[in-house]
Amino acid sequence: MKIYTRTGDKGSTQIYADKAIRVDKDDLVVQSYGDIDELNSHIGLLAASVPKQHRTPLHTIQRNLFQAGFAISASSALTQSDIESLESLIDELTNQMPPNTSFVLPGGSEDAAQAHVCRAVCRRAERAVISLAKHYDVPEVVHAYLNRLSDFLFTFARFLNIEAGVDEVAV
Repeated sequence: MKIYTRTGDKGSTQIYADKAIRVDKDDLVVQSYGDIDELNSHIGLLAASVPKQHRTPLHTIQRNLFQAGFAISASSALTQSDIESLESLIDELTNQMPPNTSFVLPGGSEDAAQAHVCRAVCRRAERAVISLAKHYDVPEVVHAYLNRLSDFLFTFARFLNIEAGVDEVAV
């Protein structure tokens, strides 16, 4: 099977909702897919660089981002329990750190800086999905998952800095 089809050469692509449909590549659905895909790629980069004990939750998040894309198009296995899993991870990390008392500049260790990039891309993907929901039926679980994911990524960045012994820079 060839990777190229030439069917998108004129600016449209096929997506799958109830049935396969063609849309322009700048359609809000395709933009949302793209932002979620970019986020997934950045999380993959983060997973490649963090210590092995931190990779499993990141791989779970990557799988859930695929489910978020499926939810936008047709069907998904993304559930409230996936959101609750993120909340548990946030709580677990938060309990291992001193309280956050100020805004912090994105950065610190290389891993934490990448987690902050993931957080910023996650916020963009969330905005794209909110815009999409004004025109298409998007399950609320997708909005909530992306919102909670950005919270996790911020918390994870803080945790990675503390684990690396790197001080955060307050605003």
